[in-house]
Amino acid sequence: MDTVRLAYGETGLDLRFDPAVTTIVTPRHHQAAEPPRELLRRALRSPVAGPPLRERVRRGQTVAISACDITRPQPRELMIPAILEELDGLVDPGDVVVLVATGTHRGNSEAELRAMFGDEVVDAVRIVNHDSRDRASLTWLGEFGAGVPVWLNSEWVDADVRITTGFVEPHFFAGFSGGPKLVAPGLAALETVLVLHDARRIGHPRATWGIIEGNPVHDDVRAIAEATGVTFGFDVVLNQDKEVVAAFGGDILAMHAEAVRTAREVAMRPVPRLFDVVVTTNSGYPLDQNLYQSVKGMSAAYRVAKPGGVIVCAAECRDGFPDHGSYREVLASADSPAALLAEISARTVTVPDQWQVQIQARIQNDCRVVVHTSHLSDAELATAHLRQTADVSATVAEALAAAGPGARLCVLPEGPQTIPYVA
Repeated sequence: MDTVRLAYGETGLDLRFDPAVTTIVTPRHHQAAEPPRELLRRALRSPVAGPPLRERVRRGQTVAISACDITRPQPRELMIPAILEELDGLVDPGDVVVLVATGTHRGNSEAELRAMFGDEVVDAVRIVNHDSRDRASLTWLGEFGAGVPVWLNSEWVDADVRITTGFVEPHFFAGFSGGPKLVAPGLAALETVLVLHDARRIGHPRATWGIIEGNPVHDDVRAIAEATGVTFGFDVVLNQDKEVVAAFGGDILAMHAEAVRTAREVAMRPVPRLFDVVVTTNSGYPLDQNLYQSVKGMSAAYRVAKPGGVIVCAAECRDGFPDHGSYREVLASADSPAALLAEISARTVTVPDQWQVQIQARIQNDCRVVVHTSHLSDAELATAHLRQTADVSATVAEALAAAGPGARLCVLPEGPQTIPYVA
């Protein structure tokens, strides 16, 4: 037996496996940029499309910068200082606000913000958690895309200069992250997000990993960003160690398209077949903080699991389900994944977190999903129609034996950091 280290929390988890029946899918190795600060500066000064950042800003203007929340491994502590340095002498720090693009997630605490951005940034500029449920902090802008009602964060709307910052990786229904997603859903109202994530859009066959054109979710996300205005987009691509390997700046849609090309090369890998058993993770901390986010790891595994196969997901879930939002409530509202899918399809009005439940229910309806966590009990997982395992290696061995002779195993040690597809 061999051993592979699974990304799990901050410590990792060992999996024992038989190499004769196993395919391990990991990211292609891409060397980290040395030094990353120079790479970031070059993206700001020599953008993919349009003039450099500094030429887009006039003295005395207000600036809003959108950045990922703590559930994303964006190198905020590098990217935000790079922007502030580029605007030094042109923009007063008191006229800059960094908006944490939480979407419908919880806001981040003071301690988390300091860990995310660094003390220097926190002490230099205002940092505000976006709140999708606070109507007083939102501005109505109209309908865009395929009839999406759009409210956006008022501080973003009112700023003279709007800069998105993010990182680009495959996304399980929006195709790829980063770019226009840092406007909506990142800075949008709950009502806007519910439409972007409704059953019709999420259920579309092109609403999946690696597809942005003809993907109804990403088509509307792009339409919102383009119609409401972004001054400059700034994205990076990371390797499996979450180090910067490429940086892109400029007009948001052209910039994002170029970043997507690089991210696809870094993070998508072909495999020769579907598998009886697939082991996955949610890429370790901070991405595996809760079960809600860990559906991404399950979705990556689902792409290469045989119908009726077994998916084993190792995710620490230190933040539980989590308890905010309606994800846990909706999961427990039906007796089975099949009943959940039927209930969601029958609804004419969507509810918070329904999209995540829809994807999870679809996976669980087609495959048996077993989870290993350190912070959810067997009884808690049972309410989500999931079974827990204390020993991932033993569960994998049992599932392979049950599948019979010739059964094959696929392991995604970094979870959705690398998305497999059948060649």
